[in-house]
Amino acid sequence: MKQKKRLPMPEKKISCLAVDDEPPALDVLRKYISSVQSLELVGTCSDAVEALNSIRQRSVDLIFLDIQMPQILGTDFLRTLKNPPKVIFTTAFRKFAIEGFELDAVDYLLKPISFERFLKAVNKVMDASLNGTLNIENDQQNKIANDNSIYFRSDRKMIKVNLADILYIESIKDYIKVVGVSGTVITKQSISSVEEDLPKDMFIRIHRSYIVALNKVESYSNELVWLGKAELPISRMYRHEVEKILKRK
Repeated sequence: MKQKKRLPMPEKKISCLAVDDEPPALDVLRKYISSVQSLELVGTCSDAVEALNSIRQRSVDLIFLDIQMPQILGTDFLRTLKNPPKVIFTTAFRKFAIEGFELDAVDYLLKPISFERFLKAVNKVMDASLNGTLNIENDQQNKIANDNSIYFRSDRKMIKVNLADILYIESIKDYIKVVGVSGTVITKQSISSVEEDLPKDMFIRIHRSYIVALNKVESYSNELVWLGKAELPISRMYRHEVEKILKRK
């Protein structure tokens, strides 16, 4: 008797719950989640109480959880769960980062969240959950390539920039300007998100608006860094760390 050919099992999607008290932030997460085939949005909540009820009604694989919310912080809410799903924190406040990672969060996204940074966080979830069998193949993802380059989306295309060519990166409102030896690339992205993608041994944040390439620094003082013709400020917040690292170079 001829055996029937077994059809391949459909790929199991990662069920997601988005929790945020700001409607615009939920809209961004809805849009991003719907753009990734391996994700399934099963609900949105505006506070922790609503999220708890939702989890009791249906188990989820992943929560995108805002931290600064009314009634109870997202970090405190996570502590109340006995067997929590995987969590990616979303917040506008960097001060919560350490606490977030202490709670074994998969990742920590600073608002405004770029799609590239969102994809990077989701890939971590897939690697952790499925031992790397799933991967997001999307040319929109910022990534460090094997040849020490990074891709930025600009003018509806991905532009490859060699890390060794970058002089500095400047934040201009919702955009960043990547200034290199060969030219400049402008892309809509937060400077904090690109900072997380850059090798720490090659770049350093010197100001809320500037990241510089360590090997391009020609001289510096307590308040300024010089890279060729560029003269960039060092803010008080970063001064101690900048001086400590530059003294080693």
